[in-house]
Amino acid sequence: MQIRTMIWLLLMLAATATTAQDGKVKPNIVFIMADDLAMKDISPYGSKQVRTPHIARLAEEGLCLDNMYNVVPVCAPTRQNLLTGLGPVRNGAYPNHSEIYKGIKTLPVYLQELGYRTALIGKKHFGPEAAFPFDFLGGRDHDDGKGQEVDLSKAAEYIAASGDQPFLLMFTSNQPHSPWNRGNRSAYNPAQLQLGPNMIDTKLTREKMADYFAEITYLDSLVGTCLDIIERSGKKDNTLVLFATEQGNSFPFSKWTLYDQGLHSGFIVRWPGRIKQGTRNPAMVQYTDILPTLIDIAGGDPAAIHTGSTDANGDTGFDGTSFKAVLTGERTHMRDYVFGVNTTRGIIKGSAAYANRSVRTEKYLYIWNLNSGNRFSNVVTHSPLFQQWLHTDPARARQYVQRPEEELYDVVSDPWQLKNLAADSRYADIKTGLRSKLDGFMKQQGDKGIQTEMEALSRQPRHAAEGD
Repeated sequence: MQIRTMIWLLLMLAATATTAQDGKVKPNIVFIMADDLAMKDISPYGSKQVRTPHIARLAEEGLCLDNMYNVVPVCAPTRQNLLTGLGPVRNGAYPNHSEIYKGIKTLPVYLQELGYRTALIGKKHFGPEAAFPFDFLGGRDHDDGKGQEVDLSKAAEYIAASGDQPFLLMFTSNQPHSPWNRGNRSAYNPAQLQLGPNMIDTKLTREKMADYFAEITYLDSLVGTCLDIIERSGKKDNTLVLFATEQGNSFPFSKWTLYDQGLHSGFIVRWPGRIKQGTRNPAMVQYTDILPTLIDIAGGDPAAIHTGSTDANGDTGFDGTSFKAVLTGERTHMRDYVFGVNTTRGIIKGSAAYANRSVRTEKYLYIWNLNSGNRFSNVVTHSPLFQQWLHTDPARARQYVQRPEEELYDVVSDPWQLKNLAADSRYADIKTGLRSKLDGFMKQQGDKGIQTEMEALSRQPRHAAEGD
């Protein structure tokens, strides 16, 4: 009798684990994440020259969020911001190649507690690994173009092996991160490409842009493979698919910066029966909100969770909130402000210190360059491409490496952030109000500005181990 009772209880627990709070079966979740892809370089967000038919199909079958924003314009902090639901300074992973503080819970932990299997295939770029207990299905943190970079058949096997248990599967691609060595380069003629107004038109810029576009199309083929795997699994109708472009590309004024080209992210979601096909939503949200949203969808209560971190105001919850109601079309507004954080200290060929912080509304973007007296540098400023920029248009190139302490842009009339309004007295009140919001965000995060910048190396294991 006792054995039968135990078996019955186990079956009941299993049934409960696969049922959300609303009584419906919990959806499976497939999260596809690009790497260094600018939002405007895929067709659902306006590109007329890059071929992305599979991403377009996903958008046609789902929802495009038009105002999703990153918090950090580099890889490792972006992923760890998403996977913790906490801001980068608060979770400790604010420079690149960094790791979160001990004790902080992450996406796989939360969803496992809700009855999910959790797996990742592709790029990790987080740490410490023990804090992110995914079933790892293989992949590389960097793609040198040799051999098969990721074997998506492992993802298909994982889905099949999940049976009736709900699963989260993240496919974190390396594409289109440089060195841009995959895809059909002949499909893009450098001389015929249209460059954004924030770019300097040089021969090498066009050649590199063609390489980058080819790799986007290669990424699109991988998205198509993922969609086909879901279709063949027979689980499409109960599988939530998310696609994120991550931060911007690695051309100047994009990745490593707090301009829209660095932080404004494409985000497409398909949820059969819950999301109206071919729709868009203007609600302003940011990557910090993604984890609470997935917990909400999986049947948990994100507002009741202790994250393992206490912010400077004494709160232990997420920095983000669920936007599930945005996905289902019940809301078209979430945030009034989104924030950005960037540091060059510790990045490859980065400035010894060049801290940036930002706040954005639907109308304005304010950037505070805390080390504006220093020269901004990274791998791009040391490249032949940037040397061509300096020769062709030195004034514009210098705007990338030497910036004023404050920048203010009207993002509606100036979507490429070409005209700095910070010194215009007509915008003084707007600038003051935005700076106040930014100060409040930094205080809540425990962000001490330049002091935090100088402590960035302690968050990178390679430097922390050396004691520098």
